Amino acid sequence: MLSPLWRGLPAIDSSAVSNSASCALPPRFEAVRTARKFTGTTLHQWGLHGLFDDVALVVSELVTNSMRYALPDDRGHGGYEPPVRLHLMRWTSRLVCAVRDPSEESPVASQAEAADERGRGLFLVESFSDGWGWHPLAGALHGKVVWALFRLPRD
Repeated sequence: MLSPLWRGLPAIDSSAVSNSASCALPPRFEAVRTARKFTGTTLHQWGLHGLFDDVALVVSELVTNSMRYALPDDRGHGGYEPPVRLHLMRWTSRLVCAVRDPSEESPVASQAEAADERGRGLFLVESFSDGWGWHPLAGALHGKVVWALFRLPRD
């Protein structure tokens, strides 16, 4: 296994945010489909539909990791269901996809063997985005945000 990566989002002028959107995702694997649909709709509204394939793949991997590793095993058996949220933020030159989940455990990129069915998600995130990282939530909030950054093509 590779060591965990803790990297905050590169400095971006918050006043330059031109668009943002977020959605809550249910604590079930169907959330991946919901996240892809939300991403497609949002990118289309922002005129970025040409980025859909890469961004949707990365969003799918980040949401899958949250569903698989960040939620308690007893989810869906009554009581409180921890939130997972997808945030999409667009600046003039960048798009950030961020998934918030209730786990405080760092994501760990692993080395998958050829026959392994799992273990390539963060490798795909790194391959298809221009950078990724994670940071713990601050203050009274518990959990973390895992993000991926995409540079936008210049007009």
